[in-house]
Amino acid sequence: MEAELMALIGTGATTVVGLMVTDAWGQAKQRVVGLFASGGESGGEPGELEESRTALVAAEGAADEEDLRSDVTASVRLRLRRLLEQDPGAAEELRRLVDEFAPAAPPPGTVHNSITGGRQDGPVVQGHTFTHLTFGTAGGTARDQTD
Repeated sequence: MEAELMALIGTGATTVVGLMVTDAWGQAKQRVVGLFASGGESGGEPGELEESRTALVAAEGAADEEDLRSDVTASVRLRLRRLLEQDPGAAEELRRLVDEFAPAAPPPGTVHNSITGGRQDGPVVQGHTFTHLTFGTAGGTARDQTD
């Protein structure tokens, strides 16, 4: 299978699973069911999707939430792959679904941070992961002041 289709399948699976835990699922569900039905999948599809959605919603905030999300995404990815192998024309509908429902990427280079909640007397760091940060001070260290 082409790399472009594999990327579409991955994005499609992530988009479908992401939609399952949002209010947009009601709108997207019929499109997803229709997409799978176009490949000749059985009528059990809506029930399986709802079971997955129920499990994902119930797992929000739980220790195994990411594992469950990963498992459901892998299952949807496999189904999408089988669908596109059986019906290559379904790729266009999957592409439209992804374009319509995938979260928009933020424009590159645009960042705006703001700090609220009162006075800040020291450095403020916003981000994901930080290690080995060192901040210098104008007055020296506490040890310097006691000697």
